[in-house]
Amino acid sequence: MATRLEHGVATSTRSQFLTDSFQRGLAHWNRERLEPGLGEADWRQTLDRDQRMLRLEGGFLEELRAEVAAEAAAVPTDAEGFIAWFEALKQNGPGQGDPLFPWLAEQADRDQLRWFFEQEAAGEAGFDDLVAMTQVKLPTGPKLELARNYWDEMGRGNPRGMHGPMLDALVETLAVTPAIDTTVWESLALANAMTAMATSRRYAWHSVGALGVIELTAPGRSALVAKGLKRIGLSEKERRYFDLHAVLDVKHSEDWNREAIRPAVAEDPRRAVAMAEGALIRLRCGARCFDRYRALLWA
Repeated sequence: MATRLEHGVATSTRSQFLTDSFQRGLAHWNRERLEPGLGEADWRQTLDRDQRMLRLEGGFLEELRAEVAAEAAAVPTDAEGFIAWFEALKQNGPGQGDPLFPWLAEQADRDQLRWFFEQEAAGEAGFDDLVAMTQVKLPTGPKLELARNYWDEMGRGNPRGMHGPMLDALVETLAVTPAIDTTVWESLALANAMTAMATSRRYAWHSVGALGVIELTAPGRSALVAKGLKRIGLSEKERRYFDLHAVLDVKHSEDWNREAIRPAVAEDPRRAVAMAEGALIRLRCGARCFDRYRALLWA
């Protein structure tokens, strides 16, 4: 399949998946299928639809896997070697050091920061839910680490400390209206890829890698976004979501790598390639977002 460079990221020229229409359709389906239900009468019709969408989702994720397969196949499969490779993604992974974030910190005006945040909020898959779905039937060590991470995401039982409502509060503060149909496909694709890995057990170890690389790489970006929000006048309370992730995710990453990734690879080296694929998929999806954001914000 032929490829081209789109905003610096290799993209299939004939992909049916990397488009506005597909990603928006997949995002709407994810929202509907993950909504708690009450035992709807038309469940057979819904099941038929879900089967069609699951096949399409699988095709989308397999295309993303194909993009990173060669790099992932070459990673070390011993625990120490893999951890060293994984942690190096913070410096050399796709999208790292992107100039978008220093610009957000130092130059973007309020409307530009609002647009950026609206795109990010609309594409937010919910880290707490992704962790909860990923941990099903994992081995004890990784499962416990994901449980500890989930408990932090849930504010350790305090509603005021929950990360999701902090994000919602910032949506209100910035007066933005995140919506699937006004969000660029790259942001939707990132959320759709994360949801696909977390909800399908065949990609469970991919999800562990993808979630782990978020914890690894998010602190620096969060700190720069928080700096931009402070510059335009948001209070410490109002920008708490980004301030918190700039600090807390550093420890989360250290714990995730030590307690989830290292023992998983030590127990079964095959998991290294799956986690590498998941991490690289997440980073490449992020890089596509950053490139598209810059193309629009700097036009």
